[in-house]
Amino acid sequence: MVRNCYILENNVRHYDFKKCLQHIDEEGKKRYGQKFTIDKSDHKIIYQLLCFAIREEEQCANFGIDLNKGILLIGPVGCGKTSLLTLINDFMFKDQKYQVKSTLEIASEFNNEGFTIIHKYGFRQKVFCLDDIGVEQNMKYYGNECNTIAEILLLRYDLFVNFGIVTHATTNLNAEELEKLYGARVRSRLRSMFNLISFPKTSNDKRK
Repeated sequence: MVRNCYILENNVRHYDFKKCLQHIDEEGKKRYGQKFTIDKSDHKIIYQLLCFAIREEEQCANFGIDLNKGILLIGPVGCGKTSLLTLINDFMFKDQKYQVKSTLEIASEFNNEGFTIIHKYGFRQKVFCLDDIGVEQNMKYYGNECNTIAEILLLRYDLFVNFGIVTHATTNLNAEELEKLYGARVRSRLRSMFNLISFPKTSNDKRK
């Protein structure tokens, strides 16, 4: 349990990184199977994500992480982006916890239900983690084609600016590829909305 990862002194939580890693490893095996492992090369990324989750201001400043923004976790296929952000959610304070939602599922929902889906994820004042942005395709609803995730990201930007509600996301794509897919306007909004944290391009495929 997360409460085993820290000691409480003067109403302040002091986390033990090794115990946090142990929690992530144990929970990862429970949720994803015994093949789930944490590579030593991923420790720095996990540490940054943990500092963000527990609101460690000094360390986040050292990493250039803005606690008022969300996280965009970038990395090659199979490096563990989705599972890691799902597990890091355990450390988030209650009002910062998020729902991880696949962009493929959102695009499919749009295909079935139409533009109400854009409102559902774009206007809702709730923290979401949009998983695998860029892998979805433009969908049609009664002949009307829509870049669903691009529209949602623009609306989420408005939520961020007006209400401070953050969005998190994962992607396999780099900045140039995201701009090609979503346009310069969305790329500009992404810079404002997200802290970029990247796995090395050489990260192992953990699905093998």
